[in-house]
Amino acid sequence: MPTYKKNKKSILSSIDVLPTGQEDTWLYTDIVKEHFFHPKNLIMDANKIKNYDGVGMIGSPACGDMMKMWIWVNKKTDRIRKLKWQTFGCASAIGATSMLSVMATEKGGMKIDQALKIQAQDITNRLGGLPIRKIHCSVLGDKALRSAINNYFLRSDQKQRIVEESARLIDKVSGVSDHDIEEAVLEGATTLEAVQKKTKVGIGNPIVIPEVEQLIRFYKEKYFG
Repeated sequence: MPTYKKNKKSILSSIDVLPTGQEDTWLYTDIVKEHFFHPKNLIMDANKIKNYDGVGMIGSPACGDMMKMWIWVNKKTDRIRKLKWQTFGCASAIGATSMLSVMATEKGGMKIDQALKIQAQDITNRLGGLPIRKIHCSVLGDKALRSAINNYFLRSDQKQRIVEESARLIDKVSGVSDHDIEEAVLEGATTLEAVQKKTKVGIGNPIVIPEVEQLIRFYKEKYFG
């Protein structure tokens, strides 16, 4: 969690909000800054969470980014009436999840079926954009929300509504899935060489390279236009 009591310069340098030597040039929009410095629905002490309807967690603190999310659902309207979250992550992860929490709960709360359709680009659009190398941070929130919703379905005996996020194996030799390639593109690997450097896909099994290149083009268009 960021320590908001730090002085401004310390915060900016520690979370990579500014490029080195350019302390007057923000990488982020004013909307992102607002949601980072004043995050909505953030919970600092998870012990205070009571009587939630669903909980989801994505990532791991050991890897850098981790997201945990709790939801409360209006059973009569099937809407998310409250959402709280906690993360170890950068300014983009914090800002994106703060915005997601607003999107899910504004105007009386989003219908569950609508919330399941939220994508990273929807959050990025509401933020006014994110630096390309930080777009992958906005993926944590929507995945954590889907995890929390699935947990709600499980807890409320609606197992038929659970949506499994399955991955398709692309390269049996390296064990790389389409999700692995998607994550690599989100992290800035937008060429075959860059994706191979991150995942090793196709290096020992070149027959899959045309499909890998097609997926790279698809994910680049999906996230970056």
